[in-house]
Amino acid sequence: MRMLLKKLCKQKPHLGRGLAGMLFLTAFLTAGAQETKVNIHVNEGKTIIPKEIYGQFAEHLGSCIYGGLWVGPYSHIPNTNGYRTDVLNALKELKVPVLRWPGGCFADEYHWRDGIGPYSQRPKMQNNNWGGTIEDNSFGTNEFLNLCEMLGCEPYISGNVGSGTVEELAKWVEYMTSDGDTPMANLRRKNGREHSWNVKYLGVGNESWGCGGSMRPEYYSDLFRRYSTYCRNYDNHKLFKIASGASDYDYNWTKVLMDRAGGNMSGLSLHYYTVKGWNGSKGASTEFTPEEYYLTIGKSMQIEDVIKKHCAIMDQKDPQKKVGLMVDEWGTWWDEEPGTIRGHLYQQNTMRDAMVAASSLNIFQRHTDRIKMANIAQVVNVLQSMILTDTIGQGHIVLTPTYYVFHMYRPFQDATYLPADVQTDSISVDGGKMYRMTAGKIPTVSVSTAKAKDGSIVVALANTSLDKKQDVAITLDGGTAKSVTATQLTTPSLTAYNDFEHPDRIKETPFKSFKIKKGSVTATLPTMSVVVLQIK
Repeated sequence: MRMLLKKLCKQKPHLGRGLAGMLFLTAFLTAGAQETKVNIHVNEGKTIIPKEIYGQFAEHLGSCIYGGLWVGPYSHIPNTNGYRTDVLNALKELKVPVLRWPGGCFADEYHWRDGIGPYSQRPKMQNNNWGGTIEDNSFGTNEFLNLCEMLGCEPYISGNVGSGTVEELAKWVEYMTSDGDTPMANLRRKNGREHSWNVKYLGVGNESWGCGGSMRPEYYSDLFRRYSTYCRNYDNHKLFKIASGASDYDYNWTKVLMDRAGGNMSGLSLHYYTVKGWNGSKGASTEFTPEEYYLTIGKSMQIEDVIKKHCAIMDQKDPQKKVGLMVDEWGTWWDEEPGTIRGHLYQQNTMRDAMVAASSLNIFQRHTDRIKMANIAQVVNVLQSMILTDTIGQGHIVLTPTYYVFHMYRPFQDATYLPADVQTDSISVDGGKMYRMTAGKIPTVSVSTAKAKDGSIVVALANTSLDKKQDVAITLDGGTAKSVTATQLTTPSLTAYNDFEHPDRIKETPFKSFKIKKGSVTATLPTMSVVVLQIK
């Protein structure tokens, strides 16, 4: 282990932060068996993994919308009716199931009428939450909902409660979903859209405890009841109304909302970011030590305890689990990249981020009796994004390691979750106050298993170890393995990332290190890797 640290620090001088850090890492890696055993109960699946678990989030923040999803129909960058063609195709390949918009904090300052009608008549606005950028509102309701149709995904609208009115949100719902001879439906027709869009998900405010109005849960509960009353179902549309829920450890917010408004909501949101030091430096996205890598994985996996505690509170009021828990903002949050615009939250994406994505998705899939949606933040150019773009020349895009995790996990969409007995090594972590986490252990190999719609058994394996390959023995209780196809995501470099000069440093490749013997599968996972197998 000491040799590994010396090698890493020699390759990356910035990683050498003293003997204490080396000793810390040496201490918390457990010795012992390097084999992981997974016994899958193939006939005991009861819950469906909603495809919405793989949802995305697009906020008017930095270049997520403008320059990311949208360049306008007259841009020199190749586009399809104003949408970047390269980004559009990459998202189609990802099979995005649901897309949340327009925020985030931006949602509670967004007035939807500013973003409809002829472009030349749309007023500009200042984005007060994210860098003071002036936006021209060329991407509005019609552009977003048409994008969702092109992607074949469900739109998730975040409504303005913080600075808006009940009337404003009610009329927005009418504009989007009414096919009657009504004022807002006729306004939509005037803007070139005859029939309504299929809008299912409606968020009533966002982070109402913070940027959405600094409200108390008692006050917001009454507001939610009021707003949800006037956001009506038109024609054959039925809204799935989502209340603005808690930030990570605020269990009182969940309790108050469930007590006071639980019978009025379809879903309750939860936000959880893997972040170090909210009040100071969050750390660089591409410069971190092995110690910081493990602490990040530990922080991300702590979401499972948070989910369990929120679910326990919801179960007291809603034992039938009629109200879904919607983890509609999650992911890593690092310092902005040097030289980028402050407040635009542009960050790079390494294999560390991919490991966070895989372990988080594995956790969500274990709790889909209550979790009905998750939306990683965000889809393009912001925080833990799928895609990075530039606007130089003809424009280029980079697919991030996180993109490939979502691509590899596509067979889990609407699959049946399968319980499995997992025996694996563990790693001890203690982030203390800096990471706002308690001491604990994380599994060396994070596992999730399911039966896909085509009948194959899908197994996701994330080896978090930096120095140990993992031999994994997979047995099927109630089935026999006859054939296997598999892909992997890995890199030998701790802090490698894809950029416009080197877009393929980290990418999904075929995985061949497996064997089938007597109906069981054995595989050897590379260090710091994600592997997905489909067993038939």
